[in-house]
Amino acid sequence: MPAGVAFFSLSDPNVRYVVLGTLLMTSTGAIVGALALLKKKALLGDAIAHAIFPGICLAFMITGSHHPLPLTLGACITGALALQCVDSIITHTKLHEDTAIALVLSIAFGIGTLLLSIIQNSGQPAQAGLGNFLFGKAAALMAEDLSTLVILSCLVIVTFLAFAKVFALIAFDKTFAQCIGLPVRQLELVFSGLTVLAIVIGIRAIGIVLIAATLITPASAARYWTDRFGTLVCLSAVLGLLAGLGGSYMSYIWPNMPTGPWVVICITFLAYGSFLLAPKQGLLARQLRRRQQRRKILAENILKVFYELGQQDQDFFCGRSVTTLTQHRAMSLRVLLRGLQHLQKRGLVIKERDMWRLTNRGHHLGKAVSQRYQLWERYLRQYLKIQPDHVHEDAESIEHVLTPALVQELNQLLSQHEREHPQASTSVS
Repeated sequence: MPAGVAFFSLSDPNVRYVVLGTLLMTSTGAIVGALALLKKKALLGDAIAHAIFPGICLAFMITGSHHPLPLTLGACITGALALQCVDSIITHTKLHEDTAIALVLSIAFGIGTLLLSIIQNSGQPAQAGLGNFLFGKAAALMAEDLSTLVILSCLVIVTFLAFAKVFALIAFDKTFAQCIGLPVRQLELVFSGLTVLAIVIGIRAIGIVLIAATLITPASAARYWTDRFGTLVCLSAVLGLLAGLGGSYMSYIWPNMPTGPWVVICITFLAYGSFLLAPKQGLLARQLRRRQQRRKILAENILKVFYELGQQDQDFFCGRSVTTLTQHRAMSLRVLLRGLQHLQKRGLVIKERDMWRLTNRGHHLGKAVSQRYQLWERYLRQYLKIQPDHVHEDAESIEHVLTPALVQELNQLLSQHEREHPQASTSVS
């Protein structure tokens, strides 16, 4: 049977446990991570992940068992204590949140490493496998682990959906949430509890060192595709599922490669793809918009040169040489020719031998650009009382971004100002 068919059919119980467990971990973590990203608490997940480690070791030392229930309970207890420590440090000291998180993270991980060393030197036969919590080992997931993961994942998802609206409100405007009477403190504790559970769910397969990546990276990638909270959460979950599926498949076809690192690699590729290719916020889209804006500014500047020369000569449609154009406005010949060729393609100028002249459409647009410049210049001089020698450069920049609505508003504002201050407007003009 081909490897792909054997994997996606989930006929092998071991493959089924690994795939379903990894999907639950990555999707649940991504959902909680979306809100953590909006609340600017990305580092908190890393602190909780490291603080969970001593809880797991203590639970094993008390019970002597690898059963997921006591290990999960111990992890939740120390994770909650870590959150309380971070909050207490921020509240009662002058340290910032990032410093408090770093302190708790390093101390908790040091304690966990010490406890693991004690366990490994104790000679207990059941201690084998505790080290897998550091880097994760999805292949060690069993049926009882999967049952615990399903219960915890359902608890996290249901609770998140029940409080999603108030969570979003607190993330975007905490002060307003307090003003309308929401129990912000209690709701933040609920969210912190969800973060602890989401990390506990994923720590066995992904590991302490890598779990923060699966919590934050899907949400960071999704943020480039949407500005809506609900879409962000759903897209984060989808990206988490894709990363979990891809990581599980890669570790299946290369058995010696662990699942956790592959999951992180997959979600990293998805994230970088989002950073580059997202239609609105992606780097390529931004570069394209900047290029279009530069082309637009160049075209409008050239049209304004034609219009100003036409005003001087009382002839807007006569031919102009590139020398005449560059003498009127400082511009390199290469840039000018590129702009003229762009205008020619748009039907705004016509080339006749070595001369260039405006078309009717070009004259109309050149006049509009010139009027926008003059309007903004009047606004700066008459309304804001800016000295004339400081006006030109600012008006040159603003004329390209004034929308028709802003032009109408500025005209109304200046008309009202001139009616109220006729002497000032006359003296300025």
